Amino acid sequence: MSAPTALVPVDERTSLGRQARVRVPRSAHREWSEQPGRPDPVRLLEEQNEQRVPWLVPTRHSRMRVSPFTFYRGTARIMATDLATTPSTGLQVQLGGDAHLSNFGAYASPERQLVFDANDFDETLPGPWEWDLKRLATSITVAGQHLGFDRADWRGATAESVRAYREAMAAYAEMGYLDLWYEYLTVEAAATAAGADAAGIRKLVRRFETRARSRTSLQALAKLTEQVDGHQQFRSHPPLLVPMRELPGDVDPSALEHVVRQGFVAYKDTLPDDRRSLIERYTPVDMAIKVVGVGSVGTRCFVMLFEGRDEHDPLFLQIKEAGTSVLEEHLGPSRYHNSGRRVVEGQRLSQAQSDIFLGWSTGREGRDFYVRQLRDWKGSADESGGTPDRLRFYARLCGRTLARGHARSGDPVAIAAYAGKRDSLDRAITAFAESYAEQNLRDYEAFVAAIEEGRLEVADDSRRFGTWSIALSGTAAAPSRRTASAP
Repeated sequence: MSAPTALVPVDERTSLGRQARVRVPRSAHREWSEQPGRPDPVRLLEEQNEQRVPWLVPTRHSRMRVSPFTFYRGTARIMATDLATTPSTGLQVQLGGDAHLSNFGAYASPERQLVFDANDFDETLPGPWEWDLKRLATSITVAGQHLGFDRADWRGATAESVRAYREAMAAYAEMGYLDLWYEYLTVEAAATAAGADAAGIRKLVRRFETRARSRTSLQALAKLTEQVDGHQQFRSHPPLLVPMRELPGDVDPSALEHVVRQGFVAYKDTLPDDRRSLIERYTPVDMAIKVVGVGSVGTRCFVMLFEGRDEHDPLFLQIKEAGTSVLEEHLGPSRYHNSGRRVVEGQRLSQAQSDIFLGWSTGREGRDFYVRQLRDWKGSADESGGTPDRLRFYARLCGRTLARGHARSGDPVAIAAYAGKRDSLDRAITAFAESYAEQNLRDYEAFVAAIEEGRLEVADDSRRFGTWSIALSGTAAAPSRRTASAP
């Protein structure tokens, strides 16, 4: 990270941003072209698979095969390798590392408000702010193409995300430190921000809010568990949900459960005393392995069911493996030796409101983990009937939110000075996103070819996952080669 901004006068920080603009003009962010010697993208994925649970890897491939967008969700390592070859402003922030639009969403704040923020920090690491912005912008372009929108529509939505980032950063550059630290966005405020002429968007957001608030531990209890002999236990739904008692192969369920419980004891030491007192009121009941997301499939992810005052007071915690960030190959190692702590500290620095149970631990074979609630009003905007207006609205929310996280961890004055008041950066990043979306499609086609050739194995998970596509997704137009779903 850069030196504390409090030690540098505002005019000097402004000058720092303008000097960076001279070294790396905003137009330099326009172009993407495949460099000679670029690593084989399929091989990069295969190398990641070597560290994952073997019987879950085919499910990862199955989910990535659904469309170019779901493939993009699993390409954080591929894109980091490519971004490392692009011009860098040298202005550092705490990167999310995988800032595509489906990694933003809603969850409950400690004050029980439904807030909107980035919600995935598995790859978080300090680095150039533009890496996150380019990944977000490209995800919007890929999403618009997948939904069959006109070029003007997805280009407009992409540019809107960059403009929202740039204008929000300019506003944050004028804020006092405490005002910036307390800044957050509720879903209700997001609906208001849609404007007087966006009644449809406001209605959509309120419907989303109602649905998100229904995603509670009690709802998870009904969906994920069943009662056997008077006790709740996780349902068996392999490979998506596998209770410890049913683990395949030569795994000893009791030994693995013992290791997880030992790790849970160490996790409690990372919580403040008040949170530790709260968690110790709950009794562990059952444990399972649960498949989550796309890019994360195959990492070791456990879920634990706890019982509070009675069977109607459940708590679900997710214990998710945290490996080395894909950014560390290019930006250097994290300051934290425990990758779970890397994720937690990056999340706390970037998010305005964080899960009260967020913490970390180390398990068997030195594997690191972080812990959070599985379900606490969590939701992402996954609507049928997606429209260009909805995509533009969501793009603005994500751009504004990304800027706030960067402003908390970096220097908003310098970044705002670099970005400027005109649309030069908007046009440059939008052009990059269009070019990189083409690269993503080529990589996707190579990935599908590797499946067809038998190089990569897939699982029959598409029946459940194929209906899901992207945040604000709808019924896509008839696919062309540029928007085709996988066979």
